[in-house]
Amino acid sequence: MWTPTARRHHNRRRLRHGSDLTDAEWASVEPFLPPPSRTGRPRRWPMREIVDAIFYVLRSGCPWHMVPDCFPPASTVYRWFMRLRDDGVFATMNHHLMMRDRERTGREASPSAAVIDSQSVKTTEAGGPRGHDAGKKIKGRKRHAMVDTDGRPLVLQAHTAATQDRDGAVPLLKASRRSFPFVERAFADSAYGGDRVADATSITIEIVRKHPEQVGFAVHPRRWVVERLFAWLNRNRRLAKDFEASIASAEAFLHAASVMLLARRLARAS
Repeated sequence: MWTPTARRHHNRRRLRHGSDLTDAEWASVEPFLPPPSRTGRPRRWPMREIVDAIFYVLRSGCPWHMVPDCFPPASTVYRWFMRLRDDGVFATMNHHLMMRDRERTGREASPSAAVIDSQSVKTTEAGGPRGHDAGKKIKGRKRHAMVDTDGRPLVLQAHTAATQDRDGAVPLLKASRRSFPFVERAFADSAYGGDRVADATSITIEIVRKHPEQVGFAVHPRRWVVERLFAWLNRNRRLAKDFEASIASAEAFLHAASVMLLARRLARAS
């Protein structure tokens, strides 16, 4: 609930840009970033400025070449984004910050239950893999998410919108085994029913079906937390559509948005 106290707590007007990291947020993400090289030319731009510029692009949705002059050159920011993407730094940050946030609330670092769902979004003329979701009538890409029962992202993947939910769930569930081996049960909607999803891993798939007499929208048990996550991620204008030319960049921005969310949550609790 938005109260005067809550608004002050979340106020970011004192920052240069609302997407900039505070000192507490920077302390959460700094350990995962590559340190300066001991040889060669010293870095010209602080890594904090690079990360702030990437988050600015994510939050504002602006093209890379329109990064404001107060940040490092756009080519430098983009080059660092590509390096962090290819090294899996954003995914690593998300993994560790998620576990820290669970421990903050008194829960085990690794969950035993999860929720899975997907979201189809339109793409632009940027190109890259895309498809048509006949159910949602959307031409673009599909984002698949596995979250814990509180909605924290565990695994985030992207593929063409033509991929059926039951087909996209298989690599999602298999990827979760490496990082979250203690997940025993996953809640999902009826699109994930069937032997292919049930037999993909040792995770038990529990289908949460809508009420037979339901008319219009209704909040379903368990499933609503992943819908809320998609709503939170879509507050970043870079994710309002899928602007990326590659699946790798699309997934990197999803993880970066999750990192921004978790870092702010941890900083406010400290």
